[in-house]
Amino acid sequence: MVWTLIRRRRTASGLPVPGRCGPGRHVLATERLLLFTPRTRLDMVAGLAASADAAAQRWLGTQADELLPDPDTRRALLAWRPAGDDGRRIPRGLAEPYTPGPDDPFFLVCVRRSDLSYAGGLELQHRTGEMGGWLAPDARGRGMGAELFRAGVELAHGHAGLTTVRAGAEPGNTASRRALARAGFVPDRGPARHTLPDGRVVDAVWHRHDCAAARRCH
Repeated sequence: MVWTLIRRRRTASGLPVPGRCGPGRHVLATERLLLFTPRTRLDMVAGLAASADAAAQRWLGTQADELLPDPDTRRALLAWRPAGDDGRRIPRGLAEPYTPGPDDPFFLVCVRRSDLSYAGGLELQHRTGEMGGWLAPDARGRGMGAELFRAGVELAHGHAGLTTVRAGAEPGNTASRRALARAGFVPDRGPARHTLPDGRVVDAVWHRHDCAAARRCH
């Protein structure tokens, strides 16, 4: 039933279909989320806009030159639908195709399956096996974090061929730690301090998920 709904929506919206990955491009689905490698600049910047508010940046510490500081701009980006699937014409600059580089981390933007609204992002450092993710402000507190991290597990084990994937969190970030546990992660050893991209050094606890039968999707 889940796959049938996704395929029907693919016909209507032009969104990628789970199970049809290509070189450098991946597609996954959970109960409420569809995650895929960005196809346009809009997909990419909307995924980043979902993490640029102060509440998210408390934990993520993104570099300043990668942030969208204006809240009105973030809200405008998150109000769009992927590839103009709500019928509006995307501005030319945002409609430009996005192609990930061969050495870039795997980045998947996620949208709600119910209305195709941008809902967050998932990043996997496929060379080190470390994963991170976030949800847009209006997608938080709804139990979607566990779905997001379960998708990260599938991306790591079923698409990237990694037998182990790890995720770090600050001890006080109970929402992320709870979501990781619900996604099947278990506590792991790791550095007690971690330097965020913006240079802040924070306390850290680590989690891992293992799979002996990891594979690549193509």
